[in-house]
Amino acid sequence: DTGNGEQLYECPMCSLTCTDIQILEEHVDLHLEEHSFSKGGNIRDLELAQQLQTEEDEWRRSEEEKREREEFKKLQRQYGLDNSGGYKQQFLKSMEREVDRGRMQPFEYHKRKADMMECLAFGIDDGKTKTSGVIEALCKYYQNENKDVRRVWLSAGVDHFHSSLGDRGWGCGYRNFQMLLSSLLQNSLYSDCLRDTTLIPSIPKIQSMIEDAWREGFDPRGASHFNNRLHGSKAWIGACEIYSLLTSLRMKCQIIDFHKPTGPMGTHPRLFEWVLQYYSADNEGGAKVVCTSKPPIYLQHQGHSRSVVGIEEKKNKSLCLLLFDPGCSSQEMQKLLKQNNDGTNLKLLRKFVGSLKEKQYQIVAVDGVLSLEEKAARCHASQVLTSEKIP
Repeated sequence: DTGNGEQLYECPMCSLTCTDIQILEEHVDLHLEEHSFSKGGNIRDLELAQQLQTEEDEWRRSEEEKREREEFKKLQRQYGLDNSGGYKQQFLKSMEREVDRGRMQPFEYHKRKADMMECLAFGIDDGKTKTSGVIEALCKYYQNENKDVRRVWLSAGVDHFHSSLGDRGWGCGYRNFQMLLSSLLQNSLYSDCLRDTTLIPSIPKIQSMIEDAWREGFDPRGASHFNNRLHGSKAWIGACEIYSLLTSLRMKCQIIDFHKPTGPMGTHPRLFEWVLQYYSADNEGGAKVVCTSKPPIYLQHQGHSRSVVGIEEKKNKSLCLLLFDPGCSSQEMQKLLKQNNDGTNLKLLRKFVGSLKEKQYQIVAVDGVLSLEEKAARCHASQVLTSEKIP
């Protein structure tokens, strides 16, 4: 009441005063309509934001799945698991490209194709990438070397095999197995184990041999990685497949995982020390050059494998591995056979501690024969544990 008899009405929402109740009601209704509109707008904005977020999440998920599929296909191609064919198909395609580029005559193409088909039919390697006699040449070289090598231990005789048109880019594991096998075949200790393998098998044959080992029960986890199938593919193999194959042949071998560097700047001196112990055990005589009866060692790291065929001890006590690399051509390896070798070509083989700086290495070393009972026990063990780790 204003005191002069006039009634005032206050808005409960904004404290505005009116003298007419009807005007106040209209004013309050406007407040309510405005609030209702604002509230509805907020709801609509929230719904729109949620819808946009959902659409963005679905797009991101779709892009992530697409990226994962592409990455998986890339890995399949990289590791030869993309069903693009195997040794035979790559060999033929590679030769066709050579003919198209004028680097191979058609008659040579047909001759090499016929030779390849014959070798594959018999399951034997054609020997065209093989170099023999390198270990013997090294033994002669070291007898006369007087510069910086104090002692050297060499493996038993071993042939070098390099990748060919059919396995370039993925065949190193198979080629290293051929190298190892070439040495084992020369050792009478293993003749009983290898009575069914008198010649070096072709890569497709080695793939079938690994599949046979899987069927016996070796390394089921590893087999599942390849869907239990290697033959007809360009699948990369590693230390576990080599171990399974050798053990299935009753070879007493061990697989050792150097799972982290053991020296400064990412180096692996423990690996070098292990190799020295392997070759020097039972060969402790004072001779400068020790030609042992030990087979070469299979050496694996991410993306590549090589064969350790010896180790040097320098006069300053440092160690140097001697490696056969499947990526090295026959032409290069044959340089080591020259009688007047002054040692410059040894850079093809030499690897010092500072040269091996991959994060992880695995080795497979053969050292004896298994009984049938021991083979069965190792088959069972491989289903549980596949490698020993060096701390």
